[in-house]
Amino acid sequence: MFITPWRLKERGILGMNQRNIRYISRYNPRRLYPLVDNKLKTKLLAQSAGITTPGLIGTITSQHGVSHLPELLDGVTGFAIKPAKGSGGKGILVLSRQADGTLIKNSGALVELADLQRHASNILAGLYSLGGSPDNVIIEELIEFDPQLDGFSFEGVPDIRVIVCRGYPVMAMMRLSTRSSDGKANLHQGAVGVGLDIATGRPLNAVQNGNPVRIHPDTGADLTALQIPQWDTLLELAARCYEVTGLGYLGTDMVLDRRYGPMLLELNARPGLTIQVANNTGLLPRLRKIDALSGADIALPAAERVARSREWFAADTMADAVPA
Repeated sequence: MFITPWRLKERGILGMNQRNIRYISRYNPRRLYPLVDNKLKTKLLAQSAGITTPGLIGTITSQHGVSHLPELLDGVTGFAIKPAKGSGGKGILVLSRQADGTLIKNSGALVELADLQRHASNILAGLYSLGGSPDNVIIEELIEFDPQLDGFSFEGVPDIRVIVCRGYPVMAMMRLSTRSSDGKANLHQGAVGVGLDIATGRPLNAVQNGNPVRIHPDTGADLTALQIPQWDTLLELAARCYEVTGLGYLGTDMVLDRRYGPMLLELNARPGLTIQVANNTGLLPRLRKIDALSGADIALPAAERVARSREWFAADTMADAVPA
């Protein structure tokens, strides 16, 4: 359905040009981009600030290092291999080792060592990196997602995107992988996006490919029953990323591990706009409220900023707003 410009304005929808000029250019100094464009730098920076991230098994920085991949993975039962400068989930492989030593994807597909080494070589060559520049390989421990989220995602770990402006969480969604997204939590590839109430973490709205849904298309889970554990801790970690990076407009991608609780996966200095579709509401009214804050408001501790956000941006309706 065609939506007129005045209707978009009425709904407070943030467009790409506005996002780029008014928020990214205004609040994100370009010199700081490398801190979030490189996942390894982000990980080390977060860890130095006491923010939990998936455990680092190792890195490969040269084609020569690819030959040492078997030694690096010796005794490792499961891992994720990814490009340091990748985006949109491209180039990420999540593998588990069977009792006989074979490696398989979540889908059950077998991956030979030669295939894995070829994949690592492609990462190094920049096949998946921003701008095609030479890259590094990161190998991380597998995330064991919280059992309360069991059944809400298909062959992949559900993650949570929180948009943070000047240290204040303003909008959130959970991304649930599907068969059509190949087990990846990427909305553009067919994952389900569930808008979340900033105050409670409860579901507000859910979409797949822009269409409203209520039931996960592959698992049959009722999305209105979704509950996010440790929501306050997750929001506080997201808010702290402002101090950690110095970037005033951020997309923080979090996961919930059953052992370690909320963990930071990565940061994005140019977060997309589909979070508005998942929430069925626009970002602009919330961002304008943050724009008007004083320096003293921005200097508040993360916990106080989160408390304000939960008060200001609480939704009027909760799970019953998710369309049938």
